[in-house]
Amino acid sequence: MPLCLIGLGSNEGNRQVTLDAAVAELARQPHVTVAAVSSWHETAPVGGPSRQSHFLNGALRVDTSLEPSALLNCLQQIENRLGRRRAEHWGPRTIDLDLLLYDELVLDTPSLVLPHPRMAWRRFVLEPAAEVADTMRHPTIGWTVARLLEHLNSTPCYVAITGPIAAGKTQLAERLAAAISGRLIRERPNWDRLNAFYANPARHAWLTELEFLRQRVGLLEDAFSTSLAAWTVSDFWFDQSAAFARAWLSADQLPAFLEQYAHLRQNVARPRLVVLLDSPAEGLLTRVLERGRACEQRLTVEQLDRIRRAVHEQVGQPDVGPVLRAHDSDPEAIFAEVLAAVRGME
Repeated sequence: MPLCLIGLGSNEGNRQVTLDAAVAELARQPHVTVAAVSSWHETAPVGGPSRQSHFLNGALRVDTSLEPSALLNCLQQIENRLGRRRAEHWGPRTIDLDLLLYDELVLDTPSLVLPHPRMAWRRFVLEPAAEVADTMRHPTIGWTVARLLEHLNSTPCYVAITGPIAAGKTQLAERLAAAISGRLIRERPNWDRLNAFYANPARHAWLTELEFLRQRVGLLEDAFSTSLAAWTVSDFWFDQSAAFARAWLSADQLPAFLEQYAHLRQNVARPRLVVLLDSPAEGLLTRVLERGRACEQRLTVEQLDRIRRAVHEQVGQPDVGPVLRAHDSDPEAIFAEVLAAVRGME
């Protein structure tokens, strides 16, 4: 039977009694076997309205012959019987039962997304989950639950914002750093170099990408060689160097560049979370034109889409770790999502 991971949470009423009742109810369901129950973890609320009570969180490993939609329906019926009301996004709740993993199934429907889209950077999910399902594998990241938790525990408090040209990386990085009293690392474009590059990419791509690569190394070395801030936010991701190089360099140039990139990558700080900002290429071109930088006016939809696809390919590499993909066009919604992700990793 499929092996599933379920997250539980409660921050209203008698939390432990409610969580125990949810476990007992699920254990009585036909075609469901509760194989392991974690301890209960008290955690601060993440996202949603202020002044919520603390949660008790836990995790279950279950075996089931139910299809994913049927299992989800079963969990929602238990929530309803135990008094769950869905009045406010990320609001207080009597009981929350989340289907996190269903074997290694990847599913994206209006009612159910698997794996759970936020589990990889939520400490309150991963700590109890590691007690009962440490070897279960996150199918899109490729890491086990234990490795995801170890990543949170071993990486610096660092969020890297990436995306194609004009995706809004700097604006989000500045706002996030201010909200969490974090240190901001900003790229410093060489506008003379970029003017020459956009005028003739084939001639200037090598030196331009190499300059960005070396600047990113220097910025990260400077930031992390000093005393660590509570959080650090950068408006770039070191690995986007490889993506932009694939988009711009010739087939003859690319191997030498990637060799330098791979060598330097070994010693730069790795982010705890990568945030990927995404927009259709047509929308990116509109933003390019609106911000009015003369050197960028030569960019085309085809070039912007090539960069976009290269960045997407890079975040899918097996050693990247958790990636928050921000597809929402509303900057406020994106900011709220990223801020909640940071709080969830603390």
